[in-house]
Order: sequence, then structure tokens, then C-alpha cells
Amino acid sequence: MELDPLRKRIDEIDEQILSLLNERVKCAAEIGRIKRENGAPIYVASREEAVLKKLAKQNQGPLDDQALRAIYREVMSAAIALEKPMTIAYLGPEATFTHQAAINKFGASIEYLATPAIPDVFHTVAKGEADYGVIPIENSTEGAVSHSMDMFIESDLKICAQIYLTIKQNLISQSPLEEIKRVYSKDQAIAQSRDWLHAHLSWASLHNCDSTTHAVKLAKEDPSCAAIASDVAADMYDVPVVAENIQDRSDNTTRFLVIGKQSSGYTPGVEFKSSFLVSINDAVGALENALSVFSKRHRNLSKIESRPSGKAAWEYCFFIDSHGHIEEEEMAEAFNELKDNCSFVKWLGSYPA
Repeated sequence: MELDPLRKRIDEIDEQILSLLNERVKCAAEIGRIKRENGAPIYVASREEAVLKKLAKQNQGPLDDQALRAIYREVMSAAIALEKPMTIAYLGPEATFTHQAAINKFGASIEYLATPAIPDVFHTVAKGEADYGVIPIENSTEGAVSHSMDMFIESDLKICAQIYLTIKQNLISQSPLEEIKRVYSKDQAIAQSRDWLHAHLSWASLHNCDSTTHAVKLAKEDPSCAAIASDVAADMYDVPVVAENIQDRSDNTTRFLVIGKQSSGYTPGVEFKSSFLVSINDAVGALENALSVFSKRHRNLSKIESRPSGKAAWEYCFFIDSHGHIEEEEMAEAFNELKDNCSFVKWLGSYPA
């Protein structure tokens, strides 16, 4: 077949798509108006997930589900921006992995606000200067991000969504390997690349800094320095990538949480997680008794992590993730029984799994 008829057909399809997209956005804007009148949240993670799951079920290809999600992520982003101007705070500066995770979740049409530290993300959302915040919570190589967990002890904010981002670390410098004397990055990024650094840069000193992006700025200023960061940060500051994919594990993934003043409501057909923070009594079998409220209801625990409570020496809190939504009867029963077995219990939110 000749090209001209195919191009003409594409032009016709584009015209139809454009018309339907604008009609969809108008409907979304009207929903936004009704939500504002009723004081309901504009962004509802469970509704978003239900729509994406339904589209994936209807999808007959050749688009794969990942491409479909990426396309609709931007469609939804544009619609949300019209419904209500929305600001997302994140652990900055620009081009950090947290920034990339936020864009992957909320799309390019939303306004983003970089904050210098994890507590600042919480404070910015709590004060209403941002609608939601994005924070790292754990990495598949290095484990928990303790600063994020600790903030939940005092904060009243809730978890309303989660994001998984594959992390590819790169060595970024103006100089070849043999001329690098110092390597800068965030502590987690250095830890994720520890074996590679030992094998290829054993003579270089390692230095923690506030963010991977800040590390790239240092590498730009000093040719004897290198940064561990994303290729996005390298492009932003025009510093060459000396070595790609230096992370010690090919499946290196970071889980991020979206935090806001309300958690995600329940939507049928969507799988959920619920997170809790608990302190147990100092007694034999106390932790086993606390966790049994989930096992006897056949609720899987996908995470349990201990952190110092910050209130007394050797007193610990446990960060727990369980499958299910707090509005489901069995999960509500488990939560109430958990309160009977523990000295302190805090529900942190329910959100799509």
C-alpha cells in the first residue's frame, strides 16, 4: 500500500482522537466541579487504578499495557490540571529519582514543588502548600528509608498511593575513571553501587550529599569528582556518563509513597494495601499475638520493619503493610483487634497495591 492513503487515514483517526479527548476532559472537568462543591478530593488513586485496570482488560493490542498506562497517565494528568490546579511536593531538587517517580505517577501537566529534605515534604503537604507529596520508603537492594518511616510517627498525613521505579545508577563525571578522586551521591545511591565502586574505583573516597542531583552539580564544578545519579540528571547539567548501570542488582527498584491529608477510598475490583504503625507491650509473645490478627484472617503481610519510637530508649515501633483495605470488614476487625493487643496503633492509609 502507498504511504499517502495511510497518512490520510492517520490524519482522520487523529481528528477523532482529538475530539474524543476533549470530550473526555470536559466530562472530567465537570466531575471536578461537583467534587469541589462537595469538598471531595480531586485525585482518587483507587478510581484511577480501576480505570487503568479496565482499559488493560479491554486492550487487544498491539499497544502493550505499559504503553497504554503511560498514554492515559498524561490524559488523566491534563484532566486533573483542568479540574483543579494541583501541586505535588517531592524530595528535590529536580531530576532526582523521587522527581521522576512523581512525574511517572501524576504526569507532565501537574505543578511540582522540590523540597530539600523528606520532613519538608510532610510539612509542605500538612500546611496546604502542596496537595500531595512523594517520598521514598524502601529500596529492593538497601531496604527501608528510615527518615520517611520516622516521619509517620508524628505526622497525621495518610498514604494514598504507591509508586515503583526501576533505579539505574550511573557514574557521572567530566573525567575518565583513573582521574576520579572523590565520588558523591545520596547515601542510598552509594550503598546500591557498593560492589561496583569497590571493583572499579577502590582508590576514590565516598561522600554523602543531600541528593543525587546535588552530586551531579558537584561533579560539574570539579573534574576530579564523580556523581552517582540518573541519566536524566546528567543530561540536565550536561555532565557525561562515564559508566552506565553501576547498581549492584539489575532489579534495583525503589518504592515511593504518595502522601496526602486523606487516604484512598475503597473501590471494588482493586487490590489494596493498608499500612499500620504499632508499638507492642514488653511481654513474651507480644509481637506474635499482634500479627496473628492478620494471619487468622488470611491477610498476607508484605512488610514489617522496626524503628526506634523516639519516645523512650529501646522502645520500638513496627511499620506493617498488609493486603486489604481498612473499609473491608475483615481488615476493620483486624485493626480493632490490633488496638486491643498493642500499646499504640496508628493506621497510615489504604491504597492500591
